[in-house]
Formats: sequence, C-alpha cells, structure tokens
Amino acid sequence: MRTLESWFAEYSEGHQNPQNRIIHKICVPVIFFTVVGLLLQIPVQMGPIRLGELLIACALGWYATLGAKPFVIMLGQLAISYVLLYFLGHFVQPLWLLLVILFVIAWIGQFYGHKLEGKRPSFLKDLQFLFIGPLWVLKDVFFRTQQ
Repeated sequence: MRTLESWFAEYSEGHQNPQNRIIHKICVPVIFFTVVGLLLQIPVQMGPIRLGELLIACALGWYATLGAKPFVIMLGQLAISYVLLYFLGHFVQPLWLLLVILFVIAWIGQFYGHKLEGKRPSFLKDLQFLFIGPLWVLKDVFFRTQQ
C-alpha cells in the first residue's frame, strides 16, 4: 500500500508551475464540492441510504487507508460541503444544474493549468489521483512534507 507521502510526491511532480498550483487550489475544492453535491442528487435508494451516500462512504474508506489524519480532513471537507449544499439548495433550484456548471468550469480551469504546466493530469495515469488532489491542495496547511 502506498503512503500518503508517496502520493503527494508523485502528484507534486506534475504540479510545479506556480500558476497551475494556484488554479488547482481553487478548482480542486470546487470539483470536490460539486461531485459530493451531484452524488447526493442521485435518487437511487440502497436500503436505508442512497447510492451517492454509499459512494461517498466508500471514498472515505479509501481515505482511512491513508491514515486517521487524511480521513478526518476529508470528513471535515465533506461536512463543510454538506452544510453548504444544504443552504445552497434552499436558494438555487435546480441545484444539480448549478453543480454541473461549476464542475465544468472547474475542469476547464484544471486543464488550462495543465496546459500551462506542459504535463498531462495525474489522474490519466492513475484514477486514484482524483482522490489525492483534495488532500494535496491542503497539504501545506495540514501536513509537513518535503514537496
């Protein structure tokens, strides 16, 4: 099993350009937020929970394999997303449409950042990097690393 440090090191290799780093620190949280919101919009029930909630729980399980700190950080991001989605849902209808628009804009930003970087996005090599991105943008705040 890979360590969080090795994930960060490899992810950082493709994110050296200062402008790309800034773009990621803006767009990755937006993508995380919109994905959570869109997953919660899935109306399929799986027993007592919805499919989207089950998928989010699986993602949290993956973060738990990286350690307690990454798990708690992502649980916090998830809680913030839930609260924002709850309040936003009272003012924006249909919420899913706003989430899709924000998702697309954030991904355009991501790809522009990688154009500046001159490197392909990390997730094209390994889809698990889609889970590392939200932690990586917070690494300077919560983690002591050499990257």
